Amino acid sequence: MRVEPAGQAETIEKMIARCLKGDQKGFESLYSQFASGIYRLCYSLLLHRQDAEDVTQETFVYAFKNMQRYDAKRASFKTWLYTIAISRCRNQYRRKRPLLMDIANLLHFDVPGPKSETPEGSLAEQNAKDAVEAALASLSPRLREAIVLRYGHGLTYREVAEVMDCPQKTAESRVRLAHEALRSLLQPVGIGLLDELLSG
Repeated sequence: MRVEPAGQAETIEKMIARCLKGDQKGFESLYSQFASGIYRLCYSLLLHRQDAEDVTQETFVYAFKNMQRYDAKRASFKTWLYTIAISRCRNQYRRKRPLLMDIANLLHFDVPGPKSETPEGSLAEQNAKDAVEAALASLSPRLREAIVLRYGHGLTYREVAEVMDCPQKTAESRVRLAHEALRSLLQPVGIGLLDELLSG
């Protein structure tokens, strides 16, 4: 179980307590605290803005309606929300359109700008981005989930396992396999960009 920083844990605990009493400000505070992270997670997995927005809303509607089910002794509130979001993303991308990507938003990393302002430099940078996009799109959903949660959202392997509902060793294996697959697919073009993306 992840322990939130002391100050933050108390604040989140108070927000949850207000929600349980039906206080609208409690819901607004929790949404404000976690919405951007949930949206980034959904977008990184669904790779479509409208779908990500829809699933983000579904996640919070479900969480707020089922707040009494949250057990702070079992998981952090963030992990609980991520678990709900992952479940809804899985439902969505099982039946949805082919993957479309915007690498600048994927994994919430700042993509380095071209090292040269020349057209050649810009083209080389675009080629590297295209290579990373293609490689990430080729991953299976489970591998993409694992690497997004681990590197894009900074979850520990234990938290990744909780969210993905699998043993920790499985989570570790999926992250490793995803990283190896990306490295293999990106040799030699784009490997430097991958290192920058995944070392944040």
